[in-house]
Amino acid sequence: MSQNTSFDLKKTFQFYYKSPKLFSKKQWAIAGVWCLLNLLICGLYLSAGSSFGMAFLNFFYGCALIFLYFTRLLAFIISPIIFVVLYVLSLLRIQAKPDYHMVYEWSDALWFATLAATVIRSYFIEAYTIPTSSMEKSLLVGDFLFVSKFHYGTRLPVTPLAFPFAHNIMPLTDSTPSYLSFMKMPYQRLPNITDIKNNDVVVFNYPYEDGRPFDKKENYIKRCLAIAGDSIKVVNGQVFINNVPAENPPKMQFKYYVKFNENGFWSEKNFQSMLRRYDISEGENLPHGNMDFAFPLSSSNKLMMEKEEGVLKVDSLFSREGEYQDYIFPHNPNLPWSVDFYGPLYVPKSGDEIKLDSLQYSLYERAIRVYENNPGFKMEAGKFYIGDNPITTYTFKYNYYFMMGDNRHNSADSRFWGFVPETNIVGKALFVWMSWDKNGENILKKVRWNRLFTTIK
Repeated sequence: MSQNTSFDLKKTFQFYYKSPKLFSKKQWAIAGVWCLLNLLICGLYLSAGSSFGMAFLNFFYGCALIFLYFTRLLAFIISPIIFVVLYVLSLLRIQAKPDYHMVYEWSDALWFATLAATVIRSYFIEAYTIPTSSMEKSLLVGDFLFVSKFHYGTRLPVTPLAFPFAHNIMPLTDSTPSYLSFMKMPYQRLPNITDIKNNDVVVFNYPYEDGRPFDKKENYIKRCLAIAGDSIKVVNGQVFINNVPAENPPKMQFKYYVKFNENGFWSEKNFQSMLRRYDISEGENLPHGNMDFAFPLSSSNKLMMEKEEGVLKVDSLFSREGEYQDYIFPHNPNLPWSVDFYGPLYVPKSGDEIKLDSLQYSLYERAIRVYENNPGFKMEAGKFYIGDNPITTYTFKYNYYFMMGDNRHNSADSRFWGFVPETNIVGKALFVWMSWDKNGENILKKVRWNRLFTTIK
C-alpha cells in the first residue's frame, strides 16, 4: 500500500464509511444488545419521572453511538487529528509515514478504548485519587484507589452528555463545564449488591455545593458513621450510634498540642527525622512558643510521642462540652455543638415522617428544600409552607447518611455541612492500587510500596 503524505478529506471519507448493510452478524448482534440496554435505561428514566421526549432523546443518543462507531464515522471525525499526530511522529522517525489504514487503525482503537472505558467507569468501577488529608492515616494523600459503582447500585447518569474522562471541568481549563446540562435526567439507580453499612468508606458528590447537577459536584471520600435511621452523637471525640459507642478506625487521628524542650536538643535535622518517623505530614507551629506545635496523631502515636526524649507535654486540643462553634451544622445557637461534642442528631430514612417545628426546620431545611427538590419550602411566622401550601409534617423521599473523616480534627464533613442524600452516593471504596508520596527523597521512595493493592477498611 502506498503511503500518503497529504490528507484528502473526500477520499478519507470514502475509505472510512461503512454502510450498515455491510455490518457483520456480530456487529448487528452487538448493536442490538446495546440498543436493548439503552431501551431498558429509557424505561428506568421514565419510571423515575422523566418526560418521554427527554428519555427518548437519551435512548437515541445512546443507540447512535454504536452505529456511529460501526459505520466508522467516529473514527472519520478524528482522523485529521490522528493523521497530524502520526505525521509529526514520522518526521521524528518514531513512526512510519501514515497511510489511510494506519490512521483508521489508530482512530478506531482510540474510540474503542474511549467507549469501553466510559461504560466501565460509568457503570462498574472508577479510579479516584486522595487529594487531602481528611482520611489520614487510613487513606493518604497520593493514594490511588478503585471505587465500585455497582455495590450500592449504579447511579444512572444524570447529565449523560459529557466530555469523556472529565468529571465537571474541561481539561486545560479552569471553569469550562465538561457537560451539557440541557439533557438532565432524573435520579435512578440499578439494583444494588449491598446497602451502605456503618463504617463503610464511601465516595460521594459534595452535597453543600450549588450551581451544578448533583452528579457533577466535587467528589469527596469519607467514612459513613451513621446510616439512614440512625441517631448520632459525639462525646469528647467518641462517636455514639444509637447510644452505643461506634467502632473507631484503628488509624483515626486527633490533633494534639506537643511541647518540645527548648534547650537545643531538637535540631532541625532531629525534628525532620521525628516527623518522618511518625509519618506526620501536616501541623502548625503555635504562636505561644517556638517549640509548641499542633500535630494530628493516632492513639498509638500519641503514646509513643509522650515517651520521646525532648517532649515535655502532649495534650489534647478537644473542644469543651457546651462550646458553640458557629461553623458547625446546623449553625443554630440553640444547639451548642462543636466538632468534639455533637448531637444527638437523627439521620432521616426514606418514608420517615417528621413533625415540623423551628428546631426541626434548622436541622432538615436544606434536605427538604434542596436535596428533595422543594424550592418553595419555607418557614414564616412559625408556620411551614411548600410554595403556598401550609404543611405541619414532612415525609422524606430519600435515605440520608452522616459522613466523617478519620482525621477527626482536619476533616470538613457532615459535622460542618450536614447530611449526604442517597442521590449523591457514588460508590464503595475497594482498594488502593497505587500510592505516591510527593515528598519522597527519590523515585523509589516516592512509591509507598507497602500500600499497593491494599484493601480499604
